[in-house]
Amino acid sequence: MSGILDGKRILITGVLMESSIAFHAAKIAQEQGAEIILTAFPRPTLTERIAKKLPKPTKVIELDVTNEEHLGRLEDVVRAELGGLDGLLHSIGFAPQDALGGNFLNTPFESVATAMHVSAYSLKSLTMACLPLMPEEQGGSVVGMTFDAQFAWPQYDWMGPAKAALEATNRYLARDLGPRNIRCNLISAGPIGSMAAKSIPGFGELAKVWDTRSPLAWDMADPEPAGRGVVALLSDFFPKTTGEIIHVDGGVHMMGA
Repeated sequence: MSGILDGKRILITGVLMESSIAFHAAKIAQEQGAEIILTAFPRPTLTERIAKKLPKPTKVIELDVTNEEHLGRLEDVVRAELGGLDGLLHSIGFAPQDALGGNFLNTPFESVATAMHVSAYSLKSLTMACLPLMPEEQGGSVVGMTFDAQFAWPQYDWMGPAKAALEATNRYLARDLGPRNIRCNLISAGPIGSMAAKSIPGFGELAKVWDTRSPLAWDMADPEPAGRGVVALLSDFFPKTTGEIIHVDGGVHMMGA
């Protein structure tokens, strides 16, 4: 039986642990017929070790999305490996510790700038670096990961505005890349016990929201539903959907007080 990504070539960022959404997106993408390539920073060896748990071998390349030299060589490396791209997953976010955990009013701009650069601007940087790999007549799909930025979450602090910037960036990319038949969408997932989540002080307090407000039972130890959402958006099943945020959060986003 053919998969929904048969013949697709996909670049996936953010595979750091087997518990990460990016890992499950990569796994399901391979199971659905895609050829994939992974990027990693700052420790490619960590991703290489995790990648061995995927159904098929895949190349891992070092990519710091804030490094122009890394972005500049990305096209040649990916073209040599896959010939081109049909889609990419941006699963990248970072904020310094003084931008998290209840320090919102005292965070220096340097830390805010880092959070914005890595977590939001990099969606544009990565997409533009990959753009020559997506033929105009064919187009492609760009998918990113967000955490619902319409609310002020406890402990999340400057990652909240960074995610809001990411969501706005996605809309502008969708506007400007639509003529090239490139779709740009985000998955807004509920909390997952990933490495990124564990770096947020007081993350457990934030996650407790799902225990009482999620209409569908939410399992923080199960990244697969979000991974499936990523793969669906990378496929051709949503040919005219762009600039959208798809919630895979058990329904918490639509609950009132």
